[in-house]
Amino acid sequence: MGADGRCREAVGSTVDVKTATFTNSIGEASLSAQWMDPAFDPAEAAFYYVRVIEIPKPRWTTHDAAFFDIPLPESVAPTVQDRAYTSPIWYTQ
Repeated sequence: MGADGRCREAVGSTVDVKTATFTNSIGEASLSAQWMDPAFDPAEAAFYYVRVIEIPKPRWTTHDAAFFDIPLPESVAPTVQDRAYTSPIWYTQ
């Protein structure tokens, strides 16, 4: 993570596209960090949230291609990488 709170490296992938499988053997089950807003003004309302990204998983079309032993469709990526947002933390005075 950089000082701006952003990752400097892409999340890895354990997806085996041919078999449409993956292992949940990378990343961390729990992460914690402390961040302070350098522009925080207690006179102003604010909200904060965290964005998270999961490791890649086979897309449903990849599962179908493996199950039916057919070529992957060229029009979509073979993997999907879900994202999530935490509930916001609101600050008001």
